[in-house]
Amino acid sequence: MKSFLSITKAMADENRLRILMFLAHGELCVCQIIEMLGLAPSTVSKHLSILHQAGLVESRKNGRWIYYRLPSQDAPEYVKKTISLINFALRDEDQILRDSEHLVAVCQTDKEKLCDRYKN
Repeated sequence: MKSFLSITKAMADENRLRILMFLAHGELCVCQIIEMLGLAPSTVSKHLSILHQAGLVESRKNGRWIYYRLPSQDAPEYVKKTISLINFALRDEDQILRDSEHLVAVCQTDKEKLCDRYKN
């Protein structure tokens, strides 16, 4: 029951759903996610924490960057089905389509420059 509640809580926010849709395109650095959402780093960090606790994202650290991605193929079946449902339900939404276009530009931007924008 706790897993189900964690997933439903994670899905109950537009920004968290947008993050999952960003990650459907591949792994992203936190600074790229911040740039995409246009929110404060602390807010994005909280969203990512909720998604991570629900098992909907995985993370890895590489140098100064932390990267997030959708779970690997060995994730529980209910997690894979949840992500599939989100992708199916939202793939044609206007916001998601705009985000996909913006994501191309964000991914082409130097991560150093993006990270420097969000330093204290």
